[in-house]
Amino acid sequence: MTGHGHGHGRSKVDDEEKVPLDGFKRMMSNEDGITYYEEISTGRELHAHDGLKPHSHDPIPNKGSFLNRRIATYKNRDFSERCFTVGIGGPVGTGKTALMLQLCRYFTKEGTEASHERRENIVAVTNDIFTKEDGEFLAKHEALPIERIRAVETGGCPHAAIREDIGANLSEVESLTGKFNPEFCLLESGGDNLAANFSRELADFIIYVIDVCGGDKIPRKGGPGVTQADLLIINKKELADAVGASVDVMTRDADAQREGGPVIVASVKTGDGVREIAGHILKAYDEAMCYGHAHHHH
Repeated sequence: MTGHGHGHGRSKVDDEEKVPLDGFKRMMSNEDGITYYEEISTGRELHAHDGLKPHSHDPIPNKGSFLNRRIATYKNRDFSERCFTVGIGGPVGTGKTALMLQLCRYFTKEGTEASHERRENIVAVTNDIFTKEDGEFLAKHEALPIERIRAVETGGCPHAAIREDIGANLSEVESLTGKFNPEFCLLESGGDNLAANFSRELADFIIYVIDVCGGDKIPRKGGPGVTQADLLIINKKELADAVGASVDVMTRDADAQREGGPVIVASVKTGDGVREIAGHILKAYDEAMCYGHAHHHH
């Protein structure tokens, strides 16, 4: 490598100076610094970013499938060690923390319309990159007693903490389980991109929150969160007109992407849709309790 090709000031000349790579036939370059190659032995088309090794993006061959998603299997789950865990994920600013607050209130507060759905005994874990802000928000709004809320500072990409390096989250949920023997934990991811989804080692039930403000093309773009979450929420429906998004288009695209998997259009802040969302959580929880080892709640 000549080294010139790196950084921003790329020019055609630098590009031409790059040494040819063994085993690859160079096809073309574009102005974004991406060079396309054919791998001579296989005929595969690969590309390289500004002098990096030629590759293709194979690991996620498609946007994922709802029907083929990895679903939680409870045969090796001991819920008395780590309680049933509901993962709430989605892009930044879509309303995850608002949903956490509403669900905590819905499940625990006296006098909810759904007093039969009341759950005295739940816990919450939040993830932020550098702060404990979401946990503090829940505590400040008395979503739950403060000792039932834990905040994880991930210090890096949120998806790492919910997908790759889930140790910190697991240990918080285990510690809360040991302390309170709760029915379930609501676990909020940090806001992330459309490729972020929970590991099944962490989340027994996955809720993915998008909103109309991200634009009505979001469900079409898919991604594992949109397609494979157990429940997709399209939030802030009250703002659709203001941002020029069509809830109908979003719902239609989401239904198609999710192969009929459940989608709820909500306005979480005003409480619209919260009861329905809670219903999905309770149904999944009840099913898990039938399969799981721990019948200690009944």
